[in-house]
Amino acid sequence: MDIVTGHIGWIEIVCGPMFSGKSEELIRRLRRAKIARKRVQVFKPTLDDRYALDEIVSHGDQRMKSEVVDNAPDILKKLDWRTQVVGIDESNFFGPELVEIASQLADTGKQVILAGLDTDYLGRPFPPMPELLCLAESITKTLAICMRCGNPAKHTQRLVESNDLIVVGAAGMYEARCRRCFEPGVPKQEVLDFARQVSPET
Repeated sequence: MDIVTGHIGWIEIVCGPMFSGKSEELIRRLRRAKIARKRVQVFKPTLDDRYALDEIVSHGDQRMKSEVVDNAPDILKKLDWRTQVVGIDESNFFGPELVEIASQLADTGKQVILAGLDTDYLGRPFPPMPELLCLAESITKTLAICMRCGNPAKHTQRLVESNDLIVVGAAGMYEARCRRCFEPGVPKQEVLDFARQVSPET
């Protein structure tokens, strides 16, 4: 969706499960903004240190320099107000404060592009993404490929046992699943397989 504006801001959301290309799409849009000679700033949460400390990195290894922040209010502290385009990766890690901050940035004339998971490991809406989706002018839902049957996948399947809402990981800890193959929580067989791998030989 192309939006033609003067100094009017807006919010774009790229959401979907893990391994669906969200970060790649975020990087693509930010690179286009740079080609258009817009001032761009990119932020990611400190929590996401899987591939690099100061870059957003897609699972396909596309990279872009970013600033690391502990929480959503830190985005405002580090923001250069000359910035025209604000990119935020892993938006689902920032909590409810991100909703007001994204809205404030858009109200002050900035293009805000956010990427994040829209559902958690139980298949529930992943805050603050539902609220952000309601505020957005543009929404792109990305789909992955189900690792079990090859159909379009909208869910992120956790493979390691934990009741924590946020467990940072990538391949080996999560996989994409379609509606039919998704098992909310952790599949029992996968837990057994994981436990077998980490248990000492007897």
